[in-house]
Amino acid sequence: MEQTTTVPQEGSIDFATKYFVKPEEKPVMVRIQQALYNPKTGSILGRTPYLWGRVLLFYLIFYSCLAGLFSAMMKGLLHTIDETQPKYILEESLIGVSPGLGYRPMSIKYKLDSSLIRYVAQSRNNTVNWVDEIEEFLDEYKHPEKLPGNGKNLQTCSHDNPPKAGNVCSFELIGFEQCTGESGYGYNASNPCFFIKLNKIYGWVPEYYSPSELPEKMPDSLKEVIKSSVESDPSSINTVWLSCDGEGPADKDHIGPVSYYPKQGFPGYYYPYKNTPGYLSPLVAVQFKNPKKNVIINVECRAWAKNIVFQRKNQLGSCHFELMIDEPVVFRH
Repeated sequence: MEQTTTVPQEGSIDFATKYFVKPEEKPVMVRIQQALYNPKTGSILGRTPYLWGRVLLFYLIFYSCLAGLFSAMMKGLLHTIDETQPKYILEESLIGVSPGLGYRPMSIKYKLDSSLIRYVAQSRNNTVNWVDEIEEFLDEYKHPEKLPGNGKNLQTCSHDNPPKAGNVCSFELIGFEQCTGESGYGYNASNPCFFIKLNKIYGWVPEYYSPSELPEKMPDSLKEVIKSSVESDPSSINTVWLSCDGEGPADKDHIGPVSYYPKQGFPGYYYPYKNTPGYLSPLVAVQFKNPKKNVIINVECRAWAKNIVFQRKNQLGSCHFELMIDEPVVFRH
């Protein structure tokens, strides 16, 4: 009887001898070339054109359905949004019913997580940044034609002449005395000016203090201003008042005299804010006449109305910044 022998294949195990037959080693470049394209199987990167077509077809259908679903959801969401007013306002909103205060210039533009305004009054390079930032902030006040609607709906308002429907009150930069661009906003004279505004909350209407119900914690100097203002003009009672002072006892000693332009508050006819095109928040320029040099002064400005809640921690109804004016020390022999 004729005996046959079986030759084991490469990469297989010969069970008779129980030895593994090692496959033929191919050069590295050949293996790389076959991984990219294998002429025997016609595969490219491990897949034949048929398999690549199935994969591409799957992802084409998958992402088309995903894009369609996203578009449908966005269209449905946009139908629920009113472009003229937020869906949730006042008590229902995250902003709440107590506005804070904003101020310019702000150091955060030049240094993150800092509210320190520091400069050397005698150095133009030190003051130019703050002056330029104020100029940039006031540009829309100086050029109302750049506002939405080209400023055509601006109206001169008063307490007896509130804005008409579709109009907004204009705000002219007059009566600011030394807080002007011509005077460098006082920075080169160590009398810096800060522009304070009340942050906008849609639909918020201030509740005003009368001279007989001023809160005990209100500064005495502001109480005198309110009483004097109401005596000369009773309609001025409709004002959100403003006070700025040092935050702590030492800051109060260092801050020096404070002046307000054009008046120490925001006229009530600018409220409520209704997102009308061209609206500009009223401003108060606060000038520190003679702050102490070479020390950091913590400044706190606070708005006063019955429905403005004051919380120093969350800066409700207030704003906080630090001021430091460096003065070169002169050594005399």
